[in-house]
Amino acid sequence: MESSDFDYMLVGGGAAGLSLAYAITQEPRLRGKRVLLIEPEAKDQNDRTWSFWTAAPTPFDGIVAHEWRQLAFRSPWLNRVFRLEEYTYKMIRGLDFYQFTRAALAAASQVTQVRGRVETLTEMPTGVRATTTAGEFTARYAFDSRPPTLTRRPDKHRYLLQHFVGWEVTTDRVVFDPATVEFMDFRGAQHQEARFIYVLPFSPTKALVEYTLFSAEVLPKAEYEEAMRAYLRDTLGVENFHIEAEEVGAIPMTDHPLPARAGARIINLGTRAGRAKPSTGYAFQRIQAHTARLVAALAETGAPPHDPTGDQWQFHWFDTLLLDIMQRRGEATRRIFSDLFTNNPLERVLRFLDERTSWWENFQIMNSVPPWPFMRSIWHVLRGRPGKR
Repeated sequence: MESSDFDYMLVGGGAAGLSLAYAITQEPRLRGKRVLLIEPEAKDQNDRTWSFWTAAPTPFDGIVAHEWRQLAFRSPWLNRVFRLEEYTYKMIRGLDFYQFTRAALAAASQVTQVRGRVETLTEMPTGVRATTTAGEFTARYAFDSRPPTLTRRPDKHRYLLQHFVGWEVTTDRVVFDPATVEFMDFRGAQHQEARFIYVLPFSPTKALVEYTLFSAEVLPKAEYEEAMRAYLRDTLGVENFHIEAEEVGAIPMTDHPLPARAGARIINLGTRAGRAKPSTGYAFQRIQAHTARLVAALAETGAPPHDPTGDQWQFHWFDTLLLDIMQRRGEATRRIFSDLFTNNPLERVLRFLDERTSWWENFQIMNSVPPWPFMRSIWHVLRGRPGKR
């Protein structure tokens, strides 16, 4: 393709890029803007699922694969099922999301979709130039959702992964409660790390079962598989099951700075902009909030907002403290989360994880968990170096 000029160039067609492109086409004040979406992959596989809780309708409710109104937390100190009053927990399959958004973009004459890989992205005085495997393109603004490349500084920042292997299984008898998400089951061995089982049940005999860890290194795949077999066998009493599908993932969890901008005309999106919450890995709703903020500013002023994310510093600080604890004493995480769910209403915990709590609620949250691990981490943060075990 020859060089073309666009209003908005979206680099990457994953959750962040597709969400922004779709939202632009749904905003009447932006219908005349020319949008270019550049993505190197076909996105024709169900490569992931996104789960999230929400108290309001979303633009993607029509493709929600399943939703739940109960959430279970289990540990040696707490074994409880909570009723969701304000929120609903939802799941969207990656392929459904890709097909829905791409169909909408194909029907929008303002959108051009290009298969290619961006090799360089250069800011100019009046716009941005992209050199790609499909040609050269220019736009007034670029929104970049490529995975970030970090120059690691382990002497200053914390680097962990939320990594998991999941099986979508069908059992030979009724074992799952399709109304209840097993949010965190910490009853298994921790091995000086934070390890738990996560279950999304779709029917009494079908569920997604994941073994999830917060740690610096991934495990041999056989260890995840053995943990899931042990959960099915020892906790649920299931010997016979069939694996329908598999998920494997590793989400970076770090307090390394991930800037919202790469320049006046290059705005970062998704993981590149820190939209995967550093202490939990949840990203989908943070991406939607970021998208809404960007589109509102584009429609109102014609330009992205000066503060693209609207993040509040105190929540980044809370994330850093928890990452510090996870890095030096990962096994303490299950006690912290146990006390969090024991000593707070569920909705307050979820608002806190959504970064929507007030200063008074933040005080209540911090007062509900064991203080000593956090006191040590505060000292490490103030001295500017991560703590060690």
